Amino acid sequence: MNVIVEREKGLTELEARIGQLRERGTSGGEMLALEQKVEALRRDLFGTLSAWERVNMARHPKRPIASDYLAALDAFDELHGDRHFRDDPALVGGFAKLRGRNVMVLSQQKGRDTKENIRRNFGMVSPEGYRKASRLMDLAARFHLPIVSFVDTSGADPGIGSEERAQSEAIAGCLMTLTRVAVPVVAAIVGEGGSGGALAIALADHVIMAENAVYSVASPEGCAAILWGDAARAPEAAEHLKLTSNDLLGFGIVDEIAPEPLGGAHRDSAPFIQRVLDGIERALSRLAALPAAELLDTRYRKYRRIGSWRGKGPVRAGGLA
Repeated sequence: MNVIVEREKGLTELEARIGQLRERGTSGGEMLALEQKVEALRRDLFGTLSAWERVNMARHPKRPIASDYLAALDAFDELHGDRHFRDDPALVGGFAKLRGRNVMVLSQQKGRDTKENIRRNFGMVSPEGYRKASRLMDLAARFHLPIVSFVDTSGADPGIGSEERAQSEAIAGCLMTLTRVAVPVVAAIVGEGGSGGALAIALADHVIMAENAVYSVASPEGCAAILWGDAARAPEAAEHLKLTSNDLLGFGIVDEIAPEPLGGAHRDSAPFIQRVLDGIERALSRLAALPAAELLDTRYRKYRRIGSWRGKGPVRAGGLA
């Protein structure tokens, strides 16, 4: 059960009531009182969210998904296949135009309904999907195109077939490719950023994170099951994982937060999508001015800094103080 969906039910009824009154031409005191009540309820429900509530917001069934962002681009031409096994519909990529700029886009695609989610494997990418991504990254470098990725996955596909086809090697291949492509790379974490499955297309020069997205080494349920043998302690695990946008900005793992409407991106998705695209455009404009050698060196240093130990004492033999 999604706690945000359950919480919205009463609010949705009030909003529907206001819509009916507007259609009838109602105005004045009754409308003002209802609008004030709805605004107060929104602030009460969504003004301050816990880590677990943000996980549920990131999983909201109406939240914008990759196809919504791709539809907002000037143009998009999808490319298919890894040239070894098959095409993976959970990883969508191709040539695109963003605000007049030619780019290569990679995205993890979930579905809007059960049928589409099954076809897309709920956005969980298989080895051939990551090999497709790596192929498109190399293609982008060959044509000097910036790379833009939209991250939204609970994690890489964990099935036996994916393990047989070297899932971990395929993810490692993406990471290796991203360390050497001498073109700007911008990643937007727009929903769930689950473990190496997300990082495979998110090792970027600039990382934008939606306010209510999450980004973590493991899902709260998986973490709780590993640590305590009880997936029901997922809300507690979410707090410990430090997976919110504010946490990750503080750690320097993401570079920018895209603010969401009160109540989540799904409540006013079109302006929010444009806000994310604005952030991507700004980052690309800044990165385009950097020479290739400086771009690669800055990217290397950015990721070497993450998780480094900072001690106050003197450096001792064998490690940092």
